[in-house]
Amino acid sequence: MQKGKTLFQIVEEGKKVNKSGVFSAVKRGGKWIETSPEEFFNKVRWFALALHDLGIKKGDRIALHSENSTEWFISDQAILSLGAVNVPIYTTQPGDQIKYILEDSEARIYIYSTDKLYDSFRPFADSVENLEHRISIISTNESKALSFDDLLEKGKALDEKNPELFSELQGKVSEDDLASFIYTSGTTGLPKGVMLTHGNITSNVMNSISRIPFDIDKNRGGKLLSYLPLSHIFERMLNYLYYNIGYSVWYIEEVEQIKDDLNYVKPIFFATVPRLLEKIHTGLLEKMRKESGLKQKIGLWAMDIADNYDMSNPPSGFAAFKHKIADKLVYSKVREGMGGNLLGMISGGAALATNLMNFYTALGFMCHQGYGLTETSPVICVTTEGATKAGSVGKVIDGVEVKIAEDGEILCKGPNVMKGYFKNPEATREVLSEDGWFHTGDVGEFDTEGFLYITDRKKDIFKLSTGKYVAPQHVENTMLKSRFIEQSVVLGAKQKFCSALIVPNMDAITDKFKQDGVNVSPNDDDFEEKVRVIIQKEVDTLNEKLPKWEQIKRFALLDDLFSIESGELTPTMKTKRRVIHEKYKMQIERIYEEQ
Repeated sequence: MQKGKTLFQIVEEGKKVNKSGVFSAVKRGGKWIETSPEEFFNKVRWFALALHDLGIKKGDRIALHSENSTEWFISDQAILSLGAVNVPIYTTQPGDQIKYILEDSEARIYIYSTDKLYDSFRPFADSVENLEHRISIISTNESKALSFDDLLEKGKALDEKNPELFSELQGKVSEDDLASFIYTSGTTGLPKGVMLTHGNITSNVMNSISRIPFDIDKNRGGKLLSYLPLSHIFERMLNYLYYNIGYSVWYIEEVEQIKDDLNYVKPIFFATVPRLLEKIHTGLLEKMRKESGLKQKIGLWAMDIADNYDMSNPPSGFAAFKHKIADKLVYSKVREGMGGNLLGMISGGAALATNLMNFYTALGFMCHQGYGLTETSPVICVTTEGATKAGSVGKVIDGVEVKIAEDGEILCKGPNVMKGYFKNPEATREVLSEDGWFHTGDVGEFDTEGFLYITDRKKDIFKLSTGKYVAPQHVENTMLKSRFIEQSVVLGAKQKFCSALIVPNMDAITDKFKQDGVNVSPNDDDFEEKVRVIIQKEVDTLNEKLPKWEQIKRFALLDDLFSIESGELTPTMKTKRRVIHEKYKMQIERIYEEQ
């Protein structure tokens, strides 16, 4: 493991091996704006000096509230170059939570991208007493905000006046200095500020490079796509890694436009969450179903082969021949539709269903997943070429230790483990033992080859009145194998049986109605009953994959998706079970009122 490096040093190292001439690019207003390495590092230098001129010193906190962009990373590198602390804020965070984070972190400066983001915080802005300055990256109507571009000009002038100052400021920063306070999602209460040092994150970067699932030298010059929020440590750590190995990063504008962006950028790799991979899978299946005649038959035949692929036992003989034909006729066109250069993707944030991992492998992509937490900077395990098993999060990375406690909880120890929660020693003691073991809250197990499997969250496991324990995430992931089920939350604590709240995938169901020649409208009295029949059939089929006590006996259908905006999901797309239980109390009571 490389020691003694700061985050700005490992990013600067990548400048020497960048062969593309593009450091990063951002799509804004539908147009791509490219930035060269020289321009990027000049702007880092100038923005850092401007912040220094505003009085920012080592240890000060600066909040960064922006979509992914070149400017996000310029701001990050400038903040870190001063030894200050980056406090990233999710773009989906409501104004009252932004206020809480700014006050709890004692941030002196709040950087935001647009008025659209600022508007949620605007009513609270003047009440945050510790906030000294607001800085707008893009033009703003806020009269009290400083301009990012104006500060760059000021920093440039300061650099010309004192060209040694920037290096002097950087020279005072070490790997042991705090780099970021990242406020956790808060599924059970107020967010906690995870304190990560330069060394925490750089150790994770350097120990993860060997797990990159493609040949770094062979593919140098290739582009990497970024759409997961940089405010999340997973995408942020990967970006430090990307820049360190000399690759350009392309930041998309809207995830809904990712198909067009894949075709324009033609990336070789990107990080994602299972949700996007599920949507792509569903979209491909629906596209094949909408074809006609021979084209439809071939498409559905190829999709069926991919859906039944087993990466642990690749096809041989005649089965391998059929897969090869399917690849030539269908999978090759899918790869071309995703840019043509895409080698694969890595999924994080939540468990990737085994069938999806197998499916994308069948299409010819390297489909991997990792496991970690904000508190571990974040990677603990990751799958990679030659060390992948569907359903597993892979093997533990170098430099990190993992053990399973007696109750099944996963414990982690290493240079990537946080220093603690800011101003919250009690919460720190709850998860971080004196001998350095971090209690993840996840339950898991190793197989005989050292592959880790996550079975559930410790606090989510519940007990039926029969005495049986249920791991709800496992059941929920099983339900999500149906293309007709968009979301599910499993219930049953202290009850006789498991039930679920299910959000149907109405696009897939509507398409099925058309395929079956069923003339039905959402306004029809029997529409919900027809939907329920489809879902019941899917639940019955999927129940066969579960032990009897985990099978879904009853369910309630919901019209609206769980979302961040409506409060059921955290910014990292984790389920807020307590919120859902409270919001859908009546539906849950009806499920269990007739036992």
